[in-house]
Amino acid sequence: MLLLRRGDVGPDVADIRSTLTKIGLLSDPQASSVFDLSVEHAVRAFQQQRGLITDGIVGPATYRALRDATFRLGDRPLAYLIAQPVTGDDVFALQERLLEMGYDAGRANGEFGQQTEQALRSFQRDYGLAIDGMCGPNTVRALRQLQPKVRGGRPVFLREQERVRNAGPRLSGKRIIIDPGHGGEDLGVVVEHLNEARLMLDLARRLEGKMAATGMEALLTRGPGNCPDEAARAKFANEAGADLILSLHTDGNSSPKASGVASFHYGTGNGTSSTVGEALAGFIQREITARTGMPDCGTHPKSWDVLRMTRCTAVRVEVGYLTNEQDRRRLADPAFRDVVAEGILVAVKRLYLLGKDDQPTGTFTMDDLMKRELSKF
Repeated sequence: MLLLRRGDVGPDVADIRSTLTKIGLLSDPQASSVFDLSVEHAVRAFQQQRGLITDGIVGPATYRALRDATFRLGDRPLAYLIAQPVTGDDVFALQERLLEMGYDAGRANGEFGQQTEQALRSFQRDYGLAIDGMCGPNTVRALRQLQPKVRGGRPVFLREQERVRNAGPRLSGKRIIIDPGHGGEDLGVVVEHLNEARLMLDLARRLEGKMAATGMEALLTRGPGNCPDEAARAKFANEAGADLILSLHTDGNSSPKASGVASFHYGTGNGTSSTVGEALAGFIQREITARTGMPDCGTHPKSWDVLRMTRCTAVRVEVGYLTNEQDRRRLADPAFRDVVAEGILVAVKRLYLLGKDDQPTGTFTMDDLMKRELSKF
């Protein structure tokens, strides 16, 4: 679909207004087809709630999230469709309910996948329902009547934490997906002779080399000539059985004063958040800012596809703003990119150390890491 923004008029805008009204974010007593200021404010509020980019523009991601928000559990039958997966808030509610009942439906991401179907079939078998893998009226009724078995935390994220604990402190043997943003004809942010795609690919290769030196298996989602979409990047990580995925970007802003580093982990506006992702994002923030002196723009939950659709822990890092003169000068320096790569690697090490045998932020070096990998824990 085309991007819709303030000033646009037509049936697509009328549909957006109707949806915003239905979910309670817009008062629209008289049907209109104008994208006015009230619609922009409502769209921004919705984007903020859903962990989307808060720009007031309805693009593909916002449109899909708006459509998904109109569904409630029980509104329609739900099933696993390979060609066109079913998505919606009703799927999210189903996944959350199955997890509460003790069934491993995977990450509650609002997409009815194979793992959700398997969990649903197990539930149906255990409670004497027709084992068809379809969430119809009888299954919905049973899910609502039964009490949760799991309390004290979201099971999928408790499992995520347990996987980190069981993985041990060594980096050797861990499989990491490094995802340099954009690529191919999509150059990302472009300022003067610098572009995001090329800079992040170089950063990714530097990080790949450092990880390989510690015994990690590092895989890149792209080369210089291609640009897979976020869903394809997430699928690559899932099929590779990755332990982590690190998505690398740099930013741009209409204000030349915008500067600094920000990191993002999976999370939505309804309280769902990856605790391991949040911890790793925090480590990355602290390491990069301590080593470079760049402003700390914080960690934030988002529901972008590369964070939402991966089964492993995923973090996206925005390293500086190409639209800021000082950040741009730093990013153009290969030595700076090397420092950032080392900071990210150290942050990954801190995640697996779980606070044991740690040392102050910004003081770990590549040599320290190599000595630790060769020593006995």
